[in-house]
Amino acid sequence: MDLPTEFKQKMTRLLQEEAGPFFSTYEQPKASGLRINPLKISQKEWDKLSPFPLKKIPFVHGGYYYEPDETQPGKHPYHQAGLYYIQEPSAMFVAGQLAPAPGERVLDLCAAPGGKTTQLAGMMENKGMLVANEINPKRAKALSENIERLGVTNTIVLNEAPAKLAGIFAGYFDKILVDAPCSGEGMFRKDGDAVRFWSEDHMIDCSILQRDILKSAYSMLKEGGILVYSTCTFSPEENEQSVERFLADLPDIELVEIKKENGIAPGNPDWSNTGLMELEKTARLWPHLLRGEGHFTAKFRKSGVSGASKVKSFTSNAPRSQIKDFDRFKEMNLSGVSYDNYFLAGQQIYSLPGDAFDLKGLKVVRPGLHLGEFKKNRFEPNHSLAIALSAENAKNIYSVSSTGDDWLRYLKGNTFSTGLDRGWILITVDGFPIGWGKEAKGIIKNFYPKGLRILG
Repeated sequence: MDLPTEFKQKMTRLLQEEAGPFFSTYEQPKASGLRINPLKISQKEWDKLSPFPLKKIPFVHGGYYYEPDETQPGKHPYHQAGLYYIQEPSAMFVAGQLAPAPGERVLDLCAAPGGKTTQLAGMMENKGMLVANEINPKRAKALSENIERLGVTNTIVLNEAPAKLAGIFAGYFDKILVDAPCSGEGMFRKDGDAVRFWSEDHMIDCSILQRDILKSAYSMLKEGGILVYSTCTFSPEENEQSVERFLADLPDIELVEIKKENGIAPGNPDWSNTGLMELEKTARLWPHLLRGEGHFTAKFRKSGVSGASKVKSFTSNAPRSQIKDFDRFKEMNLSGVSYDNYFLAGQQIYSLPGDAFDLKGLKVVRPGLHLGEFKKNRFEPNHSLAIALSAENAKNIYSVSSTGDDWLRYLKGNTFSTGLDRGWILITVDGFPIGWGKEAKGIIKNFYPKGLRILG
């Protein structure tokens, strides 16, 4: 790989005798991984079911390495069913340091494309409220799509600047993740653009932006709250020095020790401006010390008293008549599920997390679980609802096998002949929902979203 000259000189100076092993990783294939979705399947169940040759990632529960030459998990129906998320292995380490609990208020401030967001939602068991924010509109859409595919129901997706959110949600969140925009040095093996766009000036610009984002995050954190900061770069200016500045700017924030094992190294105090020894509490994942592309992580606790905003709670705007239409659909087709906090956007209805706030004045990409749409006095369920269900929640099911061809026929938009007339049908692959069908006159009409269908 042709690396930038300035980058090679800098890393040689920083790593000294470790520079050789570090640079040798660029002659090796990138690390590929997938992380199972506990909202769908346990690790024990997955180990019995997995159709792929996989190797467990030692520093992430539920994470696995795979070999792209042998395995293409993105083309298996379990991917469409949301059983796993394809993610760079070292990136999986970060969410576990935040470790949100069910019922907490959590913010993922720079959330796209959604790997860490969906990991947080799994830890929360879809309970409590997770706000996933992404300032870039195109990336916010991709974030929303990944949240849908993994069956996440407790998440509100926003498209806002961190500073605007800081002006609304002072002292509001129990836990905040800042996976900050960075110079992306840990993406070089994965993304050629990261190599082409790299420069010392870009690195400095990123460090300035990170400082502003961290200040916004700090203001939104409760007293005693936990903040995790991470980057996918090696640059001390964006890692140790960003942490050093943050601690100097805000005296009531303190570093929390991150456990180091399985090749995870501490941050380096010598790379800070003041030789701050506390930086050894941070963690570095180096590609020459473990199998991954590289990451930096720091964990903070806020000890000071926060002036909390009075955030207005969400109030449902859905007319009772339309709620009755949905209730009628639910009674006829579903069991063992309950929804509330209904939000109506045009004719689209959503169920928001129980602790949701007023959405007025915010750019909302996904207000919660998309239940469906009202059409001419009838309710049509959304694909999101299908993926959020388990097979036990549906009264009518059509099951296909991952080892046959019917799953592919469904994902291509084909119909199925059944000879029955049961109405709405949950289509499952090996018992895991992948979408809706509607059965009438012996035929199941395909309701898999046209934008997701496999062509050809």
